Amino acid sequence: MSASVDIESRDKSTLRRAYVPTTALAKSLKFNDDMMHVSLIDGRIISVPVIWFPLLDEATSEQREYYEIGGGGISLHWPEIDEDLSVANLMAGADWRST
Repeated sequence: MSASVDIESRDKSTLRRAYVPTTALAKSLKFNDDMMHVSLIDGRIISVPVIWFPLLDEATSEQREYYEIGGGGISLHWPEIDEDLSVANLMAGADWRST
């Protein structure tokens, strides 16, 4: 008796794969007292301490809320305080003070 399965004869609805994101693109962001939360288009949320970014830490709530998402989601920019962050670096999670 053979243990092999004829994949062609299986119902294709049972052959599902888990979604594995290949890129991280920002969709939106918000702040609370200590953290910045970046929502990605694939449903993930990156949360990082605002204190890691001195310009954002010192910015007013209004300055923080006025941001632009650039490059189709690969970067974040705050024109009033001239701050730029890349989503890739946020994903890396490195604390700039530890280097």
